[in-house]
Amino acid sequence: MVKMSCSPKRILIIEDNREVRLAALFVLEAFGYRVCEVENPVQAKQWLEANQADIILLDMNFDLDSTSGEEGLGFLRWKQQQAIATPIIAMTAWSNTQLVVDAMQLGANDFIEKPWDNLRLKEVIEQQLDIHTLQANAQSKPDTPVKLQSDLIYHSEQMQKLLQQLQAVAQSDANILLLGENGTGKSQLAHWIHQQSSVAQGPFVTTNMAAIPEQLFESELFGHKKGAFTDAKTNREGRFEQAQHGTLFLDELACLPANQQAKLLRVLESGEYEAVGAEHTQASNARIISASNGDFAELIRSGAFRQDLFFRLNTLTFTIPPLRERRTDILPQARHFIAKHCQRYNKQSTHLSACAEQKLLDYHWPGNSRELNHCLERAVLLSLGDTLKAEDIQVAELADMNNAGYGPELTLAQVEKQHIMQALAHSNQNKAQAAQLLGITKQSLYRRLEKYELV
Repeated sequence: MVKMSCSPKRILIIEDNREVRLAALFVLEAFGYRVCEVENPVQAKQWLEANQADIILLDMNFDLDSTSGEEGLGFLRWKQQQAIATPIIAMTAWSNTQLVVDAMQLGANDFIEKPWDNLRLKEVIEQQLDIHTLQANAQSKPDTPVKLQSDLIYHSEQMQKLLQQLQAVAQSDANILLLGENGTGKSQLAHWIHQQSSVAQGPFVTTNMAAIPEQLFESELFGHKKGAFTDAKTNREGRFEQAQHGTLFLDELACLPANQQAKLLRVLESGEYEAVGAEHTQASNARIISASNGDFAELIRSGAFRQDLFFRLNTLTFTIPPLRERRTDILPQARHFIAKHCQRYNKQSTHLSACAEQKLLDYHWPGNSRELNHCLERAVLLSLGDTLKAEDIQVAELADMNNAGYGPELTLAQVEKQHIMQALAHSNQNKAQAAQLLGITKQSLYRRLEKYELV
């Protein structure tokens, strides 16, 4: 939480209702903030041309249009155009999921409904001030390369900036949500954040939300007592208990079934849970990091994901750019993967020919770093000399599913792994479609992805 300094933080309130402004003024001044008031977005734009605020409370509905929130959304668009970094907390008395989604997409940092709970308002403001300070500190640091635990160094400017931001916030206990396409390295970054955190000496527990059978959700996350159900032969620790004094990583978050989301929300709000069949309540202090390739705006809009759970998990949100948008990372990563696989399979040191390098650079890598890794693993396995040529680089997109060219030199497990990779490539990393191509259930696919370290 932010500690109030000798110079109080300035909050700008944009609200057309005088009584609401007065109520906010009393509450926020009691909490030690300096408050400035304007009646509408037009006045706010004029005020911001001559003044600065540490945070903005923005009403979404004004007299001109009292329900759609268009005036508030218009102000958010203007703020984006002006590149104003001040955090915004949107407010409305109208419970409107679509408006919340639109506001967050246009850069609102958080959302609170009127009438607000005073302590909740204070918590949201302090949280956003804390996040803004951490991110500002990250941007002020020199652009020095950041090394991951795997000794893989990102060379691209985008990833260097992202890693500096993650390093700045790792020590906080704020929940972090990592977004990005499949294969961009979200789980690797989550582990790295844990290693930089204040709980680095504690456990790092990974849970793939898509791989948990719905009927076992509570048992997996919260544990169970012996005899709680038919197959409960012994007591079992859940993931929250395993991650005590450490980090719990929730991967594939968007796959969490809607009817289980309330159970996870309760733990995040209260820090409390019960094992299945237990009579007493346990407390969790695990730091939560989540990851997903899902479109949460659409998931919330369709009712597939709870808005309140999303807000609990996305205190800090970072998006990992796909490999095709940071091409300067392709060859350094390729050389790293080649060296790793040569050592793993006791092969002689191998390097890339100029043509092979160009082929890697020309391909768009829909499976990102994971696809690059496994493409080069296959190339190393089949290589006969110390140089990988262009024809040795068999990108999955070019492979024929019915004639993949598998030879007797590959084991059955390697063939299965390659077949799964090709199914994922053909389905543009859509796991449900890949499972259909392979003729197996989605749960079976996830078990194989974990087995072959493809998650």
